[in-house]
Amino acid sequence: MAFSAVAAVSVVLLTIAALIGTDRGVNAAQAADRRQAAQRAAAAVAQGYQKAGGWGGTDLAPAQAIADAAGAQLVVRDANMAMMWPGLAPANAGPGMTARSNADSESAPIVVDGRQVGTALLLFSHTTPAGRGVAWIWVAVAAAGALVIAFAVSLFVARRLTRPLLAVTDAARAFARGNRTARSPTGGPGELGELADAFNTMADQVVRAEQTRRRLAADVAHELRTPLAALQAGLEELRDGLVHPQPARLGALHDQALRLGRVVDDLAQLSAAEAAALTLQRADADLTGIAAMALASQEPALRAAGLTITSFFDHRVPVRADADRLHQAIVNLLANAARYCRPGDTVTVRAFKSGDAAVVQVADTGPGIDPADLPHVFDRLWRGTTSGTVAGSGIGLAVVRELVTAHGGTIDVDSPAVCGATFTIQLPLAAAMPISPRR
Repeated sequence: MAFSAVAAVSVVLLTIAALIGTDRGVNAAQAADRRQAAQRAAAAVAQGYQKAGGWGGTDLAPAQAIADAAGAQLVVRDANMAMMWPGLAPANAGPGMTARSNADSESAPIVVDGRQVGTALLLFSHTTPAGRGVAWIWVAVAAAGALVIAFAVSLFVARRLTRPLLAVTDAARAFARGNRTARSPTGGPGELGELADAFNTMADQVVRAEQTRRRLAADVAHELRTPLAALQAGLEELRDGLVHPQPARLGALHDQALRLGRVVDDLAQLSAAEAAALTLQRADADLTGIAAMALASQEPALRAAGLTITSFFDHRVPVRADADRLHQAIVNLLANAARYCRPGDTVTVRAFKSGDAAVVQVADTGPGIDPADLPHVFDRLWRGTTSGTVAGSGIGLAVVRELVTAHGGTIDVDSPAVCGATFTIQLPLAAAMPISPRR
């Protein structure tokens, strides 16, 4: 309806403008024709006057013929404004010719030898020019055709716009009712196609989020079930007197309790990391200093695992970030290296600038990551093919990703030929800031 209304108003306005323009054009052309007719009639009267040597015996028939051809009545007055025609009616002039009171007039001076001897006046009746009627008919036909075309185009455009919108609406309602396979057809025009693609992308992300949530719940239940079952069985044996509370048995139960505590603590860290975007205390910081402090705090654990430590730091890598959160992310990477590397392997920490990015790399020469596990290393509770031989909950790297993402950065992992792994954190580089050199 809106398209049709706009089209109708446009056509009506253009029609009115065309009619007004046509009317004015026809009137201008008619006025020019009448003016030329009056001038020709005056010239004919002047010739008759000059031949007769005065008004007496002047032949006005040629001038009358010009007036008749123009559809007007001729009136001739002398220099004293006395009527000479039709008062001086020649023999061939029709009787009873008088001036029409309801006529439009056009006058021209009668000039003989540079002297005005009278005035020729043509009286035109009020008639509508034939050209005006024809022009109005064509304008009306064109307006009607334009309205029909406008309504047809409006209907086509409206349907083309509403069809993808209705499809997205139906898909959204089906998705809200629980049909997680509902998707909107793609390929709509312009922004409507982008809307359908955005809806489908959102639906895919919701489905992935639900799958991740269900998998997380299942993984947490699995991680908690084993130590809980061991604790329950051990405590029941002690309660029933089937075993004596020996230090070895109590130590095993204590280890299970510690395992439960680690899982709960890791989950708490993950929850805090996911909410980090709301709790970041951003300030100007030196990424090199943060990396150096994280390495210093983990150096005893790394050396206890038999690893060689190397570091390469730029003098100053300014970032706008929460130093404690970044420290936690780098510590998690170093702890992951200490957990998975073998004695004699090397762990290398770098911090440097790369274009507009501040970069931290933690690389090791350990056993590397299986190519099948690479896409999942940052997933919650994912421990890959080494889950049976290496202790851990599989949450540390998920925490790192959440912390880095909260800072607007990215983290990637590379493990070529299943030999060693390199974790690369990239953060937006801040403007230069005055930082005292480390000593």
